[in-house]
Amino acid sequence: MTKLTRRAALALPAAPALIPAARAQGGWQPQRPITVIVPNPPGGGTDFAARLFADGLSAALGVPVAIDNRGGANGNIGIMAAVRAPADGHTLLLQYSGYHAGNPAMMANLQWDPLRDLVPVGMGTLAPHGIFVGPQVPANTLAEFVAWARERPGRLNYASSGTGSIQHVAGVLFSRAIGVEMTHVPYRGAAPALQDVAGGRVELFITTPSSAIALVQGNRIKALAMASARRARALPEVPTTAEAGLPGFTLDAWFAFFAPSGIPQAARERLNAELRRLAQDPSMIARAEAGGAALQPMTLAELDALARREVEELGAVIRQAGITID
Repeated sequence: MTKLTRRAALALPAAPALIPAARAQGGWQPQRPITVIVPNPPGGGTDFAARLFADGLSAALGVPVAIDNRGGANGNIGIMAAVRAPADGHTLLLQYSGYHAGNPAMMANLQWDPLRDLVPVGMGTLAPHGIFVGPQVPANTLAEFVAWARERPGRLNYASSGTGSIQHVAGVLFSRAIGVEMTHVPYRGAAPALQDVAGGRVELFITTPSSAIALVQGNRIKALAMASARRARALPEVPTTAEAGLPGFTLDAWFAFFAPSGIPQAARERLNAELRRLAQDPSMIARAEAGGAALQPMTLAELDALARREVEELGAVIRQAGITID
């Protein structure tokens, strides 16, 4: 593919009128629209992170940035589409930490490897998890829910966005923490899971606030606690688990941009620089916080270290719990 260098661009008389200012900065430039594959249906935390950055990234790079939702198979449909895409910087994956670290630990014949087939490009959002219950649950605090649940061992259900997802692991850990056996009900993403919680078909869902805030504000589900060291700015009245009487139960997820292995280093560096710049923009920070997420710019090395650590640590929890997908 022919590349238009900065020097060549400046030599063309019509270039200043044809090339947006953002594209005249030098370095790697995309030659066509960029597609961000989201391995979930619209409406969840992964989708939120992708759409949060899409417009700003498009303006910075001077090309459209399209979101391609490809849910199913615990994220593997979308992930494989990204892995098989040309490694030229024009296809990115908005990867969820639960898929990145969890799927390799519980799927024996997984067709992709998080360390071999994907490389980090930039951090999207960090999101603590909240403990949410349906309207039929007669509890308005975490302590009330625990007391109610202990009277019903084996009779309650908890949702997840898929077997082996962070929500699934969170449900396992929460069940252990409160000493109550509950049944896992997997869904194809956070959005359909939340609809069943709101509809009273599932009692509990531990997930990121970005996908649940609208339902909480509409009084369709109840937020009992944030499994984090601090409260979420989008839900300031909701206590942390420590404040609510369950210290030590914390859970954070990340949603980050990855690319197929083999992407030119110049493309990774340019994309990472733009994502870090956007993550420091006050309007972006406000939008993220309104959605229950946080922005934390990371270099390529920092994100790589985080992802590798998560593959090891979350994978160990999943293997210990015996969570598998055939």
